[in-house]
Amino acid sequence: MISANVRDENGDTYIPASQRPDGTWRKARRIKEGYVPQEEVPLYESKGKQFVNRQLKPAVTLPPGTTAHHSIPGLFITEDKDKASRNKKKQIKKVETVAKQISDLKISEPPKPAKTNTTNVSAKVPSENQGNTQEAADPAKKLRNLKKRLREVEALEEKVKNGELTKPDPDQMKKINRKADLLVQIHDLERQL
Repeated sequence: MISANVRDENGDTYIPASQRPDGTWRKARRIKEGYVPQEEVPLYESKGKQFVNRQLKPAVTLPPGTTAHHSIPGLFITEDKDKASRNKKKQIKKVETVAKQISDLKISEPPKPAKTNTTNVSAKVPSENQGNTQEAADPAKKLRNLKKRLREVEALEEKVKNGELTKPDPDQMKKINRKADLLVQIHDLERQL
């Protein structure tokens, strides 16, 4: 039973005496300014609980005629119908200009290099390095790579010679057969450096 607080002539505030259900009396209690009774203190809410409660209630009220997209929690993106139609028109215009540029584009064959009697073996790019344009750009890197592959070929030859590898795979045989090509490429690159 909650009763109103009483103020005496000195300015002190009291909770008046009250009778318990068993018939005994509670004493009157003096309270300080700003006192909030235990029943009226709000329950403690952790930060997580506060966050969840805030998410359930959208903080943004949208003007009529706009729609909200709620892709990220707490983020509301509004879109005007006029803006949307303008953006679509801009996109269509961009697509049309790109299509026109593509139609105006003429594709021609690259000029063929003049044939010479000497074969340029270094121009051949092994099938393993076709997608790697950086390697082709730096001759020192390519030289290191070719020397590494040559060491691998020589190791394979040594294994075949010693009998450690009795039946080499077809891929291993191809690798061994490419030794001469690797030596020519290494020689050409060393001349360039």
